[in-house]
Amino acid sequence: NRTAEIVSQAIIKALKDFPEDMVKTITFDRGKEFAGYEDIENALHRSTYFCDPYCGWQKGTNENTNGLLREFYPKGMDLSLVDEDELKHNLELMNNRPRKFLGYKTPNEVMNETDSHTSCCT
Repeated sequence: NRTAEIVSQAIIKALKDFPEDMVKTITFDRGKEFAGYEDIENALHRSTYFCDPYCGWQKGTNENTNGLLREFYPKGMDLSLVDEDELKHNLELMNNRPRKFLGYKTPNEVMNETDSHTSCCT
């Protein structure tokens, strides 16, 4: 559901293991499900920001990713009804799609570079 408590817990769980240089800040829209932003800041030690209403370009990567997600799931669809294996498969397809803002690398390629850099240099 989209309650602030559940959304905050999900964001913390999803981002807690990322290195600080991979997630520097978090930008939200003005939905009430992000009312727990202070809990997120405290748990992740990251600054959070809110974009202005109707200014999707202030969170362009998020808007682009939402567009990619909509190729699989139309707007308004109840995502809680999606089979978890299907969702994982579709996320894998999305994470293997080259992105302009990543220099035409895929998100998985960037993550693997970071993982191998972290493991060889720590």
